[in-house]
Amino acid sequence: MLSILSVTFPFFALVLAGYGATRRGLLPLPAIAGLNSFVLYFALPCMLYRFGAHTPVAQLLDARVAAVYLASGLLMVLGAVAATRARWGWNDAAFGALVAAFPNSGFMGVPLLVALLGEDSAGTVIPTMALDMIVTSSLCVALSRLSLGGGSAARALRLALRGVLANPLPWAIALGGLASASSFELPGPLDQTVAMLAAAASPVALFTIGAVLARSQMSLHEQVPARDYVPLALAKLLAHPLLVWLGCQALRLAGWPLPPLAETTLVLVAALPSASNVSLLAERFEAHGGRIARIILVSTALAFGTFSVAVAWLT
Repeated sequence: MLSILSVTFPFFALVLAGYGATRRGLLPLPAIAGLNSFVLYFALPCMLYRFGAHTPVAQLLDARVAAVYLASGLLMVLGAVAATRARWGWNDAAFGALVAAFPNSGFMGVPLLVALLGEDSAGTVIPTMALDMIVTSSLCVALSRLSLGGGSAARALRLALRGVLANPLPWAIALGGLASASSFELPGPLDQTVAMLAAAASPVALFTIGAVLARSQMSLHEQVPARDYVPLALAKLLAHPLLVWLGCQALRLAGWPLPPLAETTLVLVAALPSASNVSLLAERFEAHGGRIARIILVSTALAFGTFSVAVAWLT
């Protein structure tokens, strides 16, 4: 367990550093948007491209990974919506479901799992990111509009898909996959530039997560009862990885087992805390931002323990 904590601690320590720097005013709030843009548009796309380009394309397109992860995510969404819609309405229930089913695989998962399991694990993490950005997010945005009528839901789905096209991360994943399939290699100086940006992704992304969490907490003024956010945070950390693990066992019984590394990686992706960008999406569609921010904050704080236990159990 100590060997696992020695790997996971620096990642969560960087999140804590970003949180503390923002809370103490060392990092001005307007600077957070710049950090976020650097990670989203420069460093993280370069990291995803490099991992994708060096991963066999068959691993990136493994239908077993997609089937287990997508089925588990849909079950999380349906369960969360069923448990909360009567009290919250479609809009808040849909984004509560999204925050319970969308792990922080981009900013935290890729660097953390590569450090724990090796670079081969990136080939399993990357498809889950694409599924979350394209399928899970779009579904939840469409569900959030159901109270406004079918036309609003269809329009929201179109807006969500347009947002996917404007997001550089799916394009980085796709370009990395094409580079892998065609054995394409960047020219030396350009490859070195991409490598330098990729190396910056992990520390800056983790620091930014902490800053975003601190900013969201500083802007919260209304009281939200713990029963409105703690259960969903626990569902993200416990129920989601359990569903993925059960899906992997079902594949094994069906005679279509995943490789051990892919199975471990897939469960640990689901064991990650909620993605911090869900709060921005919720605000855009006028959902209860305070509740979403608290779910993200609680899941991230608890994940240091729960994620480390999951690693010890699976490895």
